[in-house]
Amino acid sequence: MRQGGRVAGCGVVLFLLLGIGVLAQKLPTRDEGLFQMQIRDKTLFHDSSVIPDGAEISGYLFRDTPKRYYFVVEEDNTPLSVTVTPCDAPLEWKLTLQELPEESSGEASGEPEPLEQQKQQKQQKQQKQQKQQKQQEQQEQQEQQEQQLDEGTELFTYKGNDVESYVSGSAPSGLYQLDVLCTEKDSNLKVYATTTPESDQPYPQLPLDPRVDVTALGRTTVTLAWKPTPTGVLTGQPVQYCLVINKEHNFKSLCAAEARISADDAFMPAPKPGRDFSPFDFAHFGFAPSDNRLSGGRGLARPRPAGPKASDIVKVCVGNKNLFTVSRLKPDTQFYFDVFAVNAATNASTAYVGVFARTKEEARPETLELKDGKVSHVFVKRQGSTFLRFAPVSSHQRVSLFVHACLDGVQVQVRRDGKLLLSQDVEGVRQFQLRGKPKAKYLVRLRGGRRGAATLKVLATSKPGGKRPFPSLPEDTRIKAFDKLRTCSSVTVAWLGTQDRNKYCVYRKEAPGPRGEEQRRRPQNQCAGPEGRRRSEKVLCKFFHSDNPQKAVTTETVAGLEAGKTYLLDVYVVGHSGHAVKYQSKLVKTRKYC
Repeated sequence: MRQGGRVAGCGVVLFLLLGIGVLAQKLPTRDEGLFQMQIRDKTLFHDSSVIPDGAEISGYLFRDTPKRYYFVVEEDNTPLSVTVTPCDAPLEWKLTLQELPEESSGEASGEPEPLEQQKQQKQQKQQKQQKQQKQQEQQEQQEQQEQQLDEGTELFTYKGNDVESYVSGSAPSGLYQLDVLCTEKDSNLKVYATTTPESDQPYPQLPLDPRVDVTALGRTTVTLAWKPTPTGVLTGQPVQYCLVINKEHNFKSLCAAEARISADDAFMPAPKPGRDFSPFDFAHFGFAPSDNRLSGGRGLARPRPAGPKASDIVKVCVGNKNLFTVSRLKPDTQFYFDVFAVNAATNASTAYVGVFARTKEEARPETLELKDGKVSHVFVKRQGSTFLRFAPVSSHQRVSLFVHACLDGVQVQVRRDGKLLLSQDVEGVRQFQLRGKPKAKYLVRLRGGRRGAATLKVLATSKPGGKRPFPSLPEDTRIKAFDKLRTCSSVTVAWLGTQDRNKYCVYRKEAPGPRGEEQRRRPQNQCAGPEGRRRSEKVLCKFFHSDNPQKAVTTETVAGLEAGKTYLLDVYVVGHSGHAVKYQSKLVKTRKYC
């Protein structure tokens, strides 16, 4: 605070209007009701512009519309403090002292004394002239007095958005006029005036170190600490702390943050002059309604309607704590944190020096390098992501990407130098052709599904032509068993092929009782080749293809089986590079009696 200094605020000019007909009559400042009644009697100004002594009032300004407030000091050498708090826009304000004029005595007009008839007319004429001259002098004196009173003595001016005060240890008596103007937009403000600043102390004091410190920083959490205010200890006043979190800037006053919260709530009605605002919304940052117990028993937070907001600002009160952890923040994002000490009895607040901090980045998964033309085995967690990087050494026109999803389907996304080229769900074997670009780098993201983890084989190459690394598969990879061709020692099965000439190998394994059904229903790892099978389980291997996809069907009879036994049959198709893909397993049973 400064004496005769300047303050920050939105072009707000607050004037203590002075009525012309104020006489040397005592105007009480503590008795607001009596003051307002006397003002109405004297028709000085509207009673809503009166600033009560020792109470903070809220006001509302319309843009480019000045507003006046008034405050009376009764006696000379009186301590005086006037504080103006801009809420959501800079203000212009000026404090002016208007002297209280003394009551002037008027001339009594008596009846003319009885005179001779011949002198009466002359005396009346002289009296009339004197009266007119006296009225003219009084009018000029009154106009001069009105001009002097209207201009007054300028004590303090300020323009900005800081909380600023005019303080005087020995203010003269008079009517103080405060003019406030806001040229930027409609705005809220608060005004406080007192003639007993030492005893009132409505605003909590700041500690010697008023900074807010960041003591811990995580990906989604920030822990804040601040020194306690000495007000609660010295005066015994109830004090609580309120935090404001946002992603734009620090606030210089609590009402500035509250005004912004009100403006961002689309479902809130337009503010009215003189209205107090206290909308709190914790949902965006993870403060559930149950957490509102931290706000010292104030109103419950209402759910925010869906839709974009101009900004996300959250206010939460934490009682008398001076250590608090803000949770569920967005990673790698800068947030601004403000702490306000609030007098719970008067709701007046003081701002600490705010702080800003950036949350830590998300833990980036390891990126695997794909070598040109080499198959890579990849594991993807359930609902997790794995990143693959492919950077061809030489200039290229196309990139061929082969993906074999072995267990469960995955989502494949490919970006070239940050530009998204494809995003598709993949099950089984898929091939993608990507347009190349000199010195381009490719980032492949594999995202797991909800059912379980996924294993894959991935190959990327920029070399034109060449054979496919994985064998081609038909759309239907089921094995069909012919019930009429079953015997006590054999079963006949069939499966679909493709136009490519591939090698097919058939394996069998006894799977008695429920264990066989369990094995069949178990998730099938299509990437598991025949190299893991026993030699005794192998039935045969053969080559097959058909130029007509509609006739690409092959059959095989599996003999040497025992009567009444259950077997699990598997068919593997092996490509030119040696990589195998397994068809869906088939459970068959031989006849018990023949």
